[in-house]
Amino acid sequence: MVTIRLSRAGTKKHPFYRLVVADARRPRGGRFLENIGTFDPAKDGVFTVKQDRLTYWTGKGAQTSETVARLLKRAAKAAPKA
Repeated sequence: MVTIRLSRAGTKKHPFYRLVVADARRPRGGRFLENIGTFDPAKDGVFTVKQDRLTYWTGKGAQTSETVARLLKRAAKAAPKA
């Protein structure tokens, strides 16, 4: 099973997360298939994602983690309506 989840990076007490597509059996900071975005809680929760790659992987059956689903929902609300 393939999941879209956060992978922790950064230093002690200053976390930085990468939004990665990984095999569900791999550890949190382990090998991943593709890096599709970032989340920086220190900079007011700046969340960036490559929308085309997110759509591609969800189309292939990748499941988002609960945290990533919550971040995506929050980003969708904050996005300006065109």
